[in-house]
Amino acid sequence: MSVSTTRIALFIDGANLYASSRTLGFDMDYKRLLTEYQAQGTLLRAFYYTAVVEDLEYSPIRPLIDWLDYNGYTVVTKATKEFVDAFGRRKVKGSMDVDLAVDAMELAAHIDQMVLFSGDGNFRPLVEAVQRRGVRVTVVSTVATQPPMVADELRRQADVFVDLAELRVKIGREPSDRSGSREQSLAPL
Repeated sequence: MSVSTTRIALFIDGANLYASSRTLGFDMDYKRLLTEYQAQGTLLRAFYYTAVVEDLEYSPIRPLIDWLDYNGYTVVTKATKEFVDAFGRRKVKGSMDVDLAVDAMELAAHIDQMVLFSGDGNFRPLVEAVQRRGVRVTVVSTVATQPPMVADELRRQADVFVDLAELRVKIGREPSDRSGSREQSLAPL
C-alpha cells in the first residue's frame, strides 16, 4: 500500500498531549500537526478529546476547542465531574478514555493506521484490539522526561513509537506568553 493511499486517523488525548508537550517545553501547533499527517496519507479523521468544566463563565480551553472544531478536527468533549475524596479534598474528574476507545473501535474497519497521542497505559488493550483488526498503531508520547510520560506497556504494544520530542520541530511552537493555559491539566483518575 502506498503512502498516499494509507488511511489514517488521529486520536488525541488532549490533557495527556498538553501535559507532555508542556513538560518538553513547547506548545502544539495543531495546524502543523494536521499538515504533517495529511502528507503521510489520507487523513480520514483527527479526533481531539478533552473534558471541560461546565460551570465556569470562561474556560481557558474554549478558544482552543472552537479553533480545532473549525479547522478540521472532530472535537469530543465531556463535562467534568466534581467530588470530594476520602480526605475531604475537592477533586475534578474528566476521563475521556472510553469515548476515545469506542470511536477507535468503530473506525478500525475503515483505517490502515491509527495514531494515538497519549501515553496512558489504560489504552494498551485498545491498541491490541485495533491491531487484531489489521490496523497499524503509532503511539506518540515521550520517554525524554523524568519520569517518562508514556506507560512502558503501551509503548511496547504499539507497532511504532514516536517520541514527541522528535516531532517538536514539525508540530511545535514556542510556548505562548499568555498567563492562562490552553488545555486543562486534568489527569484521569
